Amino acid sequence: MTSGVTADSQRVFRFAPSPNGYLHLGHAYSALLNFDLARQCGGRLLLRIEDIDTGRARVEFEAAIYEDLAWLGLNWERPVRRQSEHFGDYAGALERLDAMGLIYACDCKRSDIARLAAGKPGWPRDPDGAPLYPGTCRDKPRRAAREVLTQRGVALRLDMRKAAALAGQGLSWREFDAGDIVADPSEWGDVVLARKDTPASYHIAVVVDDALQGVTDVVRGKDLFEATSLHRLLQRLLDLPAPDYRHHGLVLDENGEKLAKSVASTALRAEGWTPADVRRRIGL
Repeated sequence: MTSGVTADSQRVFRFAPSPNGYLHLGHAYSALLNFDLARQCGGRLLLRIEDIDTGRARVEFEAAIYEDLAWLGLNWERPVRRQSEHFGDYAGALERLDAMGLIYACDCKRSDIARLAAGKPGWPRDPDGAPLYPGTCRDKPRRAAREVLTQRGVALRLDMRKAAALAGQGLSWREFDAGDIVADPSEWGDVVLARKDTPASYHIAVVVDDALQGVTDVVRGKDLFEATSLHRLLQRLLDLPAPDYRHHGLVLDENGEKLAKSVASTALRAEGWTPADVRRRIGL
């Protein structure tokens, strides 16, 4: 396997699972690939628990993550960063965006947006297939982000038009084996960055975490390839460094579908699989 990573300076990789289910072969692939690449170049491997969604995170799933990764033979640095312990970092980033006039309060429900888009085949959709928000609340009087996050049912959205204009031209990222990729964050529309029950979206949390942890190489599934455009936008707006990216293929089930967390690694161990069996199955 060619890593594409050099030893010119110490590289920092991370594996960042969410403890809302048991790990499956797809997670094993990503974790092992990060581990192998870090080892090849004498770099560091971090483990981050992305439990920002406290309503779905479970202690037993987090414990299983540690057990599964240790069983696979992985080593990582301690202490492990747990997102639920760093809400203040994400709040600080949101307040910076707020001070630039780039976020606004929105009390529209997902069902409201779906109803508007229903029966309109030309309605624009984001890369995940969800109908884009039409900007209903964009021009309402602004309220401070800190105040908005105290209210249930109200979200903070990024004003994409203003954000893209402020970021300017030349937004791109370096992709392994592909070179520079032009970023197009506008395809995501006015994304939600936070709400009371989830004080930071995945997008804002991940760019803040990567910067604070000094991550130089983001190695993750290709299902997050399009999200990188949005992450690069947030990095530029917040003056955060841009890692190199490598979006690997996904491990699919027998029907060619992305594996669900119900296809758990704990079940593989119960069936007598070994770490070597896992590596052979995923091609590492």
